[in-house]
Amino acid sequence: MTAETNRLSLSLADIIRGRRSVRRLSSRPVAREHIMAMLEAARWAPSPHGRQPWRFVVLTRADVKRALAEAMGDEWRRQLALDGQDAATINIRAQKSYERITGAPVVILPCLYTVDLDVYPDAARNAAEITMAVQSLGCAIQNMLLTAYALGLDCGWMCAPLFCPDIVTDALDLDQALTPHALITVGYAASEPVRRERLPLETLIVRFD
Repeated sequence: MTAETNRLSLSLADIIRGRRSVRRLSSRPVAREHIMAMLEAARWAPSPHGRQPWRFVVLTRADVKRALAEAMGDEWRRQLALDGQDAATINIRAQKSYERITGAPVVILPCLYTVDLDVYPDAARNAAEITMAVQSLGCAIQNMLLTAYALGLDCGWMCAPLFCPDIVTDALDLDQALTPHALITVGYAASEPVRRERLPLETLIVRFD
């Protein structure tokens, strides 16, 4: 029995608890139908007024992933230098990030798409509308991650595009209406990740009347 079959037989609670963030993925190809299943799950996430303020960029070609990693890497090196990190540390961190992106069989970039959102006459409600859209994008990503895990895949959620959205947009020649919010690497785990302990539930519940 394969790992995929074993995971598909898991309960939803086990899938939620089993999902993990994997940094090292093998070169084993990912079936197109698995990618489409992840995206299908994403589009069923809740969203403000049902507007579905998300779009997805899927990268499988090595040259495109490489160009993106190089463009983002240059900016990240600059930002790490601003943080006062030494050249050796910057090189190591940048190289690891480059390898995560280029080594993943599939890279999915969830993008915020706000064109269809409601518009209000005051700034506060417009800001709240954007916040709702961002929250719903997170829901869509979680749907993808859980579906990937159920299919025997593993993912890594990288937030780097938040720090250089214009660079990502330019590198991929995306519509300016799209704002890249994350970079999800998809594939099969090359090694088991070290998982962080979860806080006790009683610590997280601050009020329960």
